[in-house]
Parts: sequence; C-alpha cells; structure tokens
Amino acid sequence: MLRFDDPLPLRPRRVLVAGVSGVGKTTLARRIAQVIDAPHTEIDALYHGPGWVPRAQFLDDVRTFVAAESWTTEWQYASARPVLTEAADLMVWLDLPFATVTLPRVVRRTVRRRVKREVLWNGNIERPFRTIFTDREHIVRWAFATRNKYRERIPALEVDQPQLTVVRLQSPREVESWVTGPLADSTR
Repeated sequence: MLRFDDPLPLRPRRVLVAGVSGVGKTTLARRIAQVIDAPHTEIDALYHGPGWVPRAQFLDDVRTFVAAESWTTEWQYASARPVLTEAADLMVWLDLPFATVTLPRVVRRTVRRRVKREVLWNGNIERPFRTIFTDREHIVRWAFATRNKYRERIPALEVDQPQLTVVRLQSPREVESWVTGPLADSTR
C-alpha cells in the first residue's frame, strides 16, 4: 500500500476512489479525472433510479464504462465492486478521520441538499431529516455504521488483487499533496 508521498509505479488510466459515504470520493474522482485526462462516471447516477429504486441496467452500464481505455469512478455497491476492481489499475483509499472530517462533511452535504431540495440522480432528492431515526440506510446513519468497513476490505483486496495499486490518503493535506505531487508527476 502506497502513502501519499510515494511515487506511482505507473500512469493511472482506470481509477477507483474508495471510502465511507461523505468522505469526498466523488469530488476526488473528478479531480483525478481532470489530472489524468479521463472521463469520470458517478456511480451513484448509474445505480439510483427514480424513487431511489436501483436501476435494472446498473451492472450492464458498469461493464460498459469499465471497458473503456480510461475512467474514474467511486468504489461502491457490492454487485459492482468485483467488476470495477478487475478493470482498475489504481485505487485511492480516502481513510480520513471520521469524527472530525467525514462526519461533518456528510452532515453538511445532507443538510445542504435537503434544504435546497437539490435534485440528485434521476429526480431524487434527499429524504426528510426525520428519516435519520427511521431509515437504517439514511446516508448519515449509513456513514456511521460503515465507517470502519474499509479497514477490513482494502487490505483483503490487496491480497486478492495484487495487480491493483492502492494509495491510502489519511488527511485532507495528504489528499492535496498526492494530487499535486505523485498523481500529477505520473502524467508527465
């Protein structure tokens, strides 16, 4: 597993960004896409249909975009993870402090989206705040419940997928240093 200041062994073409909900996966995936000149596919947009119902063609869409020469996306959804992992050459693991960075981010984002009634994927909007108490899959509850899962998944993934380079970023400073350092250097 590489640190934020380790050089990349190759120029990345197919990049996954992993981490708990609200950590900044999509934002980082977009930045990486700009640096490596690759398209970014927001995997949530492929997964969620109207009314938050999973789209039947989700996995077909995933298979289609991972067949491309280059891309970036988020490493989410159990059904898609194996397909994504097989095709990727780099995984960036955002392992930021949960209580001081990730939780405040996911709460701010959820509140902003709900207050502004931002339209997300396929016409969906964030559910009412009160559902945090009734919906086990409410995004804030989900982030809290799954906050440690990647500490098990990523090391296991490295064993199962030795061809996949993994970079672990543990602070916003490390993220910035990596994007402007090793990632940018790999494209020169």
